[in-house]
Amino acid sequence: MIHPVILAGGSGTRLWPLSRELYPKQLIALVTKNTMLQDTLLRLSGIDGMAAPIVICNENHRFMVAEQLRAIGLPQADIILEPVGRNTAPAVAVAALKAVSGGADPLLLILPADHYIRDTAAFREALLTGITFARRGSLITFGIVPEGPETGYGYIKKGRPLTNPDSGGESGAVAIDQFVEKPDHDTAVAYVDSGDYCWNSGMFLFRARTLIEEMTIWVPDMVAACRDALARGREDLDFFRLDRAAFEACPSDSIDYAVMERTANGAMVPLQAGWSDLGSWEALWQAGEKDAENNVVHGDVLLHDVSHSYLRADTRLLAAVGLKDHIVVETADAVLISPRSEVQDVKMLVNKLKATKRSETATHKISYKPWGTTENLVASERFQVNLLTVKAGAVLSLQQHFNRAEHWIVVRGTAMVVRGKEETVLKENSSTYIPHGVAHRLSNPGKIPLEVIEVQSGDYLGENDIIRLEDPYGEAPASP
Repeated sequence: MIHPVILAGGSGTRLWPLSRELYPKQLIALVTKNTMLQDTLLRLSGIDGMAAPIVICNENHRFMVAEQLRAIGLPQADIILEPVGRNTAPAVAVAALKAVSGGADPLLLILPADHYIRDTAAFREALLTGITFARRGSLITFGIVPEGPETGYGYIKKGRPLTNPDSGGESGAVAIDQFVEKPDHDTAVAYVDSGDYCWNSGMFLFRARTLIEEMTIWVPDMVAACRDALARGREDLDFFRLDRAAFEACPSDSIDYAVMERTANGAMVPLQAGWSDLGSWEALWQAGEKDAENNVVHGDVLLHDVSHSYLRADTRLLAAVGLKDHIVVETADAVLISPRSEVQDVKMLVNKLKATKRSETATHKISYKPWGTTENLVASERFQVNLLTVKAGAVLSLQQHFNRAEHWIVVRGTAMVVRGKEETVLKENSSTYIPHGVAHRLSNPGKIPLEVIEVQSGDYLGENDIIRLEDPYGEAPASP
């Protein structure tokens, strides 16, 4: 039995303004029609012995993750919520401890949720090679055969070739000579020219108990903290919440540093499958389908004399003239323009935005909720207009505000509205008014999405003017 363990806790700030803290790149469709998370799991479809996945994610992303898994037919996945980020080693330790809790010892296939792999057949072939060795106690990492002198990745130096334990012949796997840090350009060129190095992909395969034994040797405090976080954790709807205090006390480290660079049982399977971690807009240009002028285009884009560029429009017409080797990304509240050669510095812009406490680093105008979405259409000092889209059968919390009133206008579907002691059904083109201080709730009793225009007015419109009286989702008090 193989348990895929999907590491889905990253923020992907180098793909700003599309990727943001509350809507990171693994939850976005960047190359195919599916999100990165969905493609990571669909890549495993049809492989014998695959069990339900274990997904480790930030608690702020839990409902989006659950919805995306349901959309591809995986509602039975175990979703474990990290209260704080502690890098990959604690996340993998939690998954291993969870996997052996019933006495089993499955293989764990560790996969970041935000990788792109063009050649799925080659990936599966490498996986089969890894399984052969992992079943016998090896800790497998998948090394990417480099396509060029990349300075943004760590490297792994190949050791001696390993024989197939089943047939005695060549296996394709190699021993690990050493892990090396991200090199400068000249060193990266030397690595690639030698043919002795692979990129460190961050993908691993090993038995759960083998991993726990190794971590107990090298990082016993981490194992103890993760065990405590699981023991004191709790079920919450379709999720499992790790105990905050115990997990906060856990040391932070990557699985590479904590185990793989120390173990004597490591091995590497080289992988040549059109892999990318899509860590920058340049990587997205490299991976994308190009037109006759070598442009990658998404959305409503009009071009004249533009070549070798990546252009993406999410909400309106994007028109460009006379560009070469550029990145242009349009969202509802921000536009990024950069030469392709400078996109690694996008994180500097994000840092500047964070320093001035700009909301554009964390959220889009569309916010994803367990019951649907909220899209901000107009914002002013004393009023704002939102579009609420409520999923069929979904219900919002019973809540009240003391500084604002709300008008709701149904533009699609049927709404059930609780206002004080009244309960009213609103059809399309009907409306209601909710004075400040009145308890209210909105729900969708229908079978199609409900769309409601919400007009808020008052002397204070902040998100902390919400008191939840009943909440089926356990949201934080400051979330609408």
